[in-house]
Amino acid sequence: MELDALHWEPGWVQAPTDVFRTRVAAALAGERWVVDGNYHRARDLIWPRADTLIWLDLPLATVMVSLWRRTWRRVLRAEPLWNGNRERLATQFFRRDSIFLWALTTHRRHRREWAAALSAPEYRHLRVVRLRSRRELAAVLGRTWPPAG
Repeated sequence: MELDALHWEPGWVQAPTDVFRTRVAAALAGERWVVDGNYHRARDLIWPRADTLIWLDLPLATVMVSLWRRTWRRVLRAEPLWNGNRERLATQFFRRDSIFLWALTTHRRHRREWAAALSAPEYRHLRVVRLRSRRELAAVLGRTWPPAG
């Protein structure tokens, strides 16, 4: 389950918290599942039931380059995302709610929050795989980095 798909309504409107949490709970109803994303407001639903957590703890520069590439690709191809939403040049690059500004201003704080959350006794059961570089990520995925070509 991709949390962004449960979070974003058409027109880039955020789902109300109770609606989002109901969607997440329904998606977790099965015996086996994989969650892509981490929304603090659903962590208490997900982490207690999870057995493994993969933490992509990449350097800010890596995050920004990946975000740049992914966003440009989506904008140029007009890729439809969740609920028909599409990233647009003006909204992704030039507004105060830009994903780039969000990543830049929250990266350090999120690293601290994740480390603190994972040290809590209620999450001691989690097997945490902390990947701190593209090479580590590639090794887990069984690929080489940087990619050829």
